[in-house]
Amino acid sequence: MILPVGLVVACASAPASAQEAAAPEATLPSTSIGPNDPAPKPPVSQAPPDKRVLGVLPNYRTANESAVYTPISLRQKFVIASKDSFDYPLVFLAGALAGVGQLSDQNPAFGQGVAGYARRLGTAYGDQAIGNMMTEGIFPAFLREDPRYFRRGYGSKRSRTFYALTRVLVTRTDAGGTRFNFSEVLGNATGVAISNAYYPEGRTVVNNVAKLGEQIGTDAISQVLKEFWPDIKRKFFRRHESETEALAGSAFR
Repeated sequence: MILPVGLVVACASAPASAQEAAAPEATLPSTSIGPNDPAPKPPVSQAPPDKRVLGVLPNYRTANESAVYTPISLRQKFVIASKDSFDYPLVFLAGALAGVGQLSDQNPAFGQGVAGYARRLGTAYGDQAIGNMMTEGIFPAFLREDPRYFRRGYGSKRSRTFYALTRVLVTRTDAGGTRFNFSEVLGNATGVAISNAYYPEGRTVVNNVAKLGEQIGTDAISQVLKEFWPDIKRKFFRRHESETEALAGSAFR
């Protein structure tokens, strides 16, 4: 996904439901990740992932670990990519990115005013949609890789963070093995190359490499958020709901 790292951390991609897009679920080997981490416990039953993290970040390609890896079809890969690319919250995220770009006068050739904002909005949305389609649909289909992020949901915080960060470099193949995540790197590199067509400035090799690194880093951080979102939701939001229900109950006593 092509988003600035800062915004992803602050905010944390239509034919089927979110759970249908992520199903069937898959697994990675239940081995210890951290160098000093004890052997993890077997995965326990987990609720299906939310289709949006914080109600904003598209979460259609997240799946829970399960005992047996089951690949998804070519159609399912493009369903996931389409949902991540055209989910309506991305319009708001692109609008926020365009606003930041307008205030800091990024890409001065776009100008200011309504016209400048419209160009920034269109290019910001294009970055996201193109990147998602490349990394989640086109390249996984061509290379026979699985675009999903398999949430562990168990183990120490350190090992889970390390695991989530490194999934941009390690992926599942349709045959069930693991290998370097070519879809993530080549897909984002293709997105950067395409973006040169609509960004009149910053077409140097250095700028393109920097944008590629930013995009891969953004995806890595977003996966950390996806890994821990159910824990955050359970700890803070459900506790708040329980307190609200308790207060409501006491009011009728």
